Amino acid sequence: MGLAIAYIIIAIYSIALILIFFYSLAQLNLLINYLGYKKRNEEAPKFNLLDPKEIPFVTIQLPIYNEEYVMERLLENIAKIEYPKSKLEIQVLDDSTDDSVIETARRVQELQETGLDIQHIRRENRKGFKAGALKEGLEIAKGDFIAIFDADFLPESDWLKKTVPYFKDQEIGVVQTRWGHINRDYSTLTRIQAFALDAHFTLEQVGRNSKGHFINFNGTAGIWRKQCILDAGNWEGDTLTEDLDLSYRAQLKNWKFKYLEDVETPAELPVVISAARSQQFRWNKGGAENFRKTVLSVITAKNIPFKTKFHGVMHLLNSSMFLCVFIVALLSIPMLYIKNTYGHLGWVFEVTSFFILSTIILFVCYWFTYKSIQGSSFDNFVDYIKLFFTFFSVALGFSLHNTVAVLEGHLGKRSEFVRTPKFNINSIKDTWKGNKYLTNKLSPNMILEFALMIYFLFGMYSAIPLNDYGLFPFHLMLFLGFGFVFFKSVTSKA
Repeated sequence: MGLAIAYIIIAIYSIALILIFFYSLAQLNLLINYLGYKKRNEEAPKFNLLDPKEIPFVTIQLPIYNEEYVMERLLENIAKIEYPKSKLEIQVLDDSTDDSVIETARRVQELQETGLDIQHIRRENRKGFKAGALKEGLEIAKGDFIAIFDADFLPESDWLKKTVPYFKDQEIGVVQTRWGHINRDYSTLTRIQAFALDAHFTLEQVGRNSKGHFINFNGTAGIWRKQCILDAGNWEGDTLTEDLDLSYRAQLKNWKFKYLEDVETPAELPVVISAARSQQFRWNKGGAENFRKTVLSVITAKNIPFKTKFHGVMHLLNSSMFLCVFIVALLSIPMLYIKNTYGHLGWVFEVTSFFILSTIILFVCYWFTYKSIQGSSFDNFVDYIKLFFTFFSVALGFSLHNTVAVLEGHLGKRSEFVRTPKFNINSIKDTWKGNKYLTNKLSPNMILEFALMIYFLFGMYSAIPLNDYGLFPFHLMLFLGFGFVFFKSVTSKA
């Protein structure tokens, strides 16, 4: 390897590490905000729902697409929502292309006969996907406020009573609640998904919202002021994360978002890795698409302070961290050989300490979010350590898959909105096998993921002849992470 190539590798590796370090510092700042906010008891103006004159009209939108396994559960649950029937309508926005349409129509009719104002709304095509369905439903919605639930969400019966009152403040455009997980302990895959989502719904959402920084409506389990949607330009289907897109457009127009950490809305996590892959791909590609679409508007906005701009840019770059992590992983083995070939470049490896420091910062940040939900006993801390390193390894294993998604987003490559298949999995006894929405196709990335597993096994082996074990733990986690993703993908086909 020539010295010039060595310098290029060092430069790219160092830039990626420094970007990851900046991301971890942003997370640390959010943790400080989060801990400070937890000590405050804020009083907000609220509607008095005991006074009939103060009860606003609410529309609940249920965007669905081929949800045979969860439709009955969803409709039964929504029918239990406690709110005056004269001030509530439910729109079942059904874009399904399978036989579930017939059963949904029958169940909707049964609910109509109980006096519930519920409509089964069908479109001629899926133009704009979920965004298009929400937009079309909005045109005929009677409500001043629009609550949205995906098919796998099960809000408590008093959900509207806990969220609607906050709209008394005329500046609030969205109230978002925290996701819960009905099948958190189903498998290693569900535990690490719950772990990552809990961090987002505590540290990030509270940390940003408490200081007036931009947050995002999470696509479900939240409620919009109809006027806010229209003022921000309505739903648009030009990114895969229409929720993030509309959230930023609304906040750039000075609408405030209210995040309620204490209101939990239970939902089902994907239990099969192919479903988790499609969800991860959509979220990460959509994040990159929104960076491309929105970042200049954030940077040039005259109505928001610098710190909010910084956190906004970092938020839009969240998914791009997978690209940085993948670069660091890929170049770590050449870096090991550079270190042992060019002794005078030893000082460069001080940069590696940025990654260790970033990991420590994230370890501390995630502990505070973990203990806020799971508790802070010694046993919980031991469980946390195991879960953190499992999560970290599997996140590394997803880095190739998510990097492809991020690059497609930044390069503007368009792709179809692929909904995550639902399973109606509530406990360990339930099975996903035979789910007709699961794909039998193997991802072409899997061949590369297997190759990367072998590559990082070579990285671990390289430590022996070079007598340099500094990167051995990192290569071990990469080997385990890519191995987990590869073998789960092979064995979890439908």
